[in-house]
Amino acid sequence: MKNVDYIIVGGGYAGFFFAHQLIQNNKTFLIFSENGRSASQVSAGIVNPVVLKKFTTFWLAQEQISFLKGTLKEIEKYTGKNYLINENIHRIFHDKKEQELWLSKSETEQLEPFLNPEFKNLETVLNPFAAGSVNLSARLNVEEFFGDFKTFLKENNHLREQHFDYSIITDNSYEQISFKHIVFCEGIGVKNNPFFSEIPVMANKGHHLKVQLSKPLTNSFTLKKKHFLFPLSGDSYYYGGTYDPNERTNEIDDFAKQQLIEGLSECYPHDFEINEVNFGFRPTVRDRRPILGSHPEHPNFYVFNGLGARGILNGCFFSKELYEHIENQKPLMPEVDLKRFSK
Repeated sequence: MKNVDYIIVGGGYAGFFFAHQLIQNNKTFLIFSENGRSASQVSAGIVNPVVLKKFTTFWLAQEQISFLKGTLKEIEKYTGKNYLINENIHRIFHDKKEQELWLSKSETEQLEPFLNPEFKNLETVLNPFAAGSVNLSARLNVEEFFGDFKTFLKENNHLREQHFDYSIITDNSYEQISFKHIVFCEGIGVKNNPFFSEIPVMANKGHHLKVQLSKPLTNSFTLKKKHFLFPLSGDSYYYGGTYDPNERTNEIDDFAKQQLIEGLSECYPHDFEINEVNFGFRPTVRDRRPILGSHPEHPNFYVFNGLGARGILNGCFFSKELYEHIENQKPLMPEVDLKRFSK
């Protein structure tokens, strides 16, 4: 019988950032993650404190970004790499009104740290109304983050790339593994989890393209008009992603693909070639807050879910909150506590 402090089920941002908390605190653990690509692993990796449709910010934005930067420095100590790409988002304005709204919001206490009032005229792309830069925004090198983290976990015997069978779990053992706590970080896969299938997580399907541009961008930042555009390794670019809460099929949706083609054509007036179309299902919650907490009948069974489109920030910041709750009985913030749905 193998003894561990924790079992983690799920290999996305929630599972990996929670694993980091365990590494930092010298806890023993195993992660069960099927050998596939989660929504986290096909995400854009955008780190953004601003809702770029309305030029508003969100709950704990600055705190979450600061915590992410510190966490990535800690992870760098054992993977040898920092995965934060400090290239700001530049939002291409649709019209004069958006320019004026940005300037107005940039003078408010809430948005002043994030909205740069000095606009830029960009090369290669269409931007007749210029673009505004989002301070403190960045992106994560998603491919290398998951690739290197998986390598580290495998080398230290923390990772099992296999299906997790709920039917053979007891209160404190699974197969030949004895555990103190188990944390389910399964994203939309939680719907198949008999312990937490009723939590109000909804699937939001998102598509993105990998494209080759006939005229490469000269900038070193992320562009955003309808969707995000930024360079990947080699000579390919990421463009996406869409948001569709009603599409459930596990295949590429032609309408979403066409949306992306039209969106890219609107700001990039040159030829491009589509190399890949990818999609994933984001686990979203109506109140836009993650879900953390324990099962009422199995107090050592925990859920960490509902990270939505801000998987990096939510996964990083609330992994610490959940760890402190489990180990030190720190009360969960009521805004993210699973118990908020039982009132």
